[in-house]
Amino acid sequence: MGSRLPLIVILGATGSGKTKLSLELARKFGGEVIGADSMQIYRGLDIITAKATKQERSVAPHHMIDILEPHETCTVVDYRNHAVKIINDLFGRNKLPRSRWRHELLHRITAMEYSRRRGAQGSRRTWGPARKTEAIRSRYGQAATSPQQKKNFKVTQVLHQKGRRHSDILWEQQSSKNGSTCDGGLRFANSLVLWLRCDQETLDKRLDDRVDSMVEQGLLNELEDFHKNYNAKRIAENEKPDYTKGIFQSIGFKEFHSYLLLDDEERVTEEGKKRLEEGIEQLKMATRRYARRQNRWTTNRFLGRTDRQCLIRKVRAPCLRPGHDRPSQWQRNVTEPTERIVQSYISNTECDCEPLPVQCVNSTSNSADDTYTCDVCERVFVGSFQWSAHMRSNKHKRRLESRHRKMKLEGDKLRFSDGSGSLSLL
Repeated sequence: MGSRLPLIVILGATGSGKTKLSLELARKFGGEVIGADSMQIYRGLDIITAKATKQERSVAPHHMIDILEPHETCTVVDYRNHAVKIINDLFGRNKLPRSRWRHELLHRITAMEYSRRRGAQGSRRTWGPARKTEAIRSRYGQAATSPQQKKNFKVTQVLHQKGRRHSDILWEQQSSKNGSTCDGGLRFANSLVLWLRCDQETLDKRLDDRVDSMVEQGLLNELEDFHKNYNAKRIAENEKPDYTKGIFQSIGFKEFHSYLLLDDEERVTEEGKKRLEEGIEQLKMATRRYARRQNRWTTNRFLGRTDRQCLIRKVRAPCLRPGHDRPSQWQRNVTEPTERIVQSYISNTECDCEPLPVQCVNSTSNSADDTYTCDVCERVFVGSFQWSAHMRSNKHKRRLESRHRKMKLEGDKLRFSDGSGSLSLL
């Protein structure tokens, strides 16, 4: 049996040990690491984005990290094009590529794959793409706040850029070889997907400790310097900071916004200390929530799909507190089984670690879901699961009660104005 090199994809919530495992595999099998973190591609904020240190990066070559300035933009297609070239180059040099998971990198997304060359002919039938984009944004982009508005913008943009309806492209994707309801087949058939997991309670504790460790490493100084360089000028010109683009989307920046607005003297006051503590707590809460969303996404996207061409193996991580990890536990629970999995794939032999079975989860493709509109909250929801959760939410109930009170008040005013009501003073 011949040998074969896999594309190793490591899944796992933030703080679960993906960087540590990737370095071990790179050292063991002579591979290179491809970053797949949407915030780590930007220069700066090394602490808050938890980048691999210079010492860690010296273990193996790293790609797709620190390649853009904070004010520059990078689309999903931009990332995919760069990363695919790197992977093909590594395979050509008989090197083992290791990446964190990105959906568009592991699977073929037909809407992205569809050639701009084919779509360009249709896009020039009436007027130029620049004018089209401006018109589309004037209708959807500027006020695209709800999921449905953003979807309308995307669908219209695809039609003008590619000359085909978005629904037709999705149908082509789903009916392609090894396609599924949510994407196309695997981009690299030799993909080896590993899921690094630990129990949620232990991970929550580790994430809280990691935030405290970031503060000790100089997180506040990093944020203050970054704020002065990129946000202070905009605030001075009465322009609100935009936390929806580039590195400003990263968890940890907007949580400290109110604290960063204070000057040096105000930060040492009681109010400044209060805002700092609130920022730290908000950062911990946002990080824990993010970790939960990552695990749910993995479960829904991989284990909850019966039509998907992908096998995933789970590696159990001890996930002890930072600085207190016992090497023996990590070695036994993570390093050794992972090396056996990779080695069995390379040598094309049987492995004692079986792929995870498909789970029964409430997960369906958005294209197959119904759309629900809440007139009270002025929001659009895709799928019955999101709709049911919204209807049970406290925010919806509060808005519904407020609406009923306003309607009752307006009704009382109408009764008094037409003489049907009476007013008595006691």
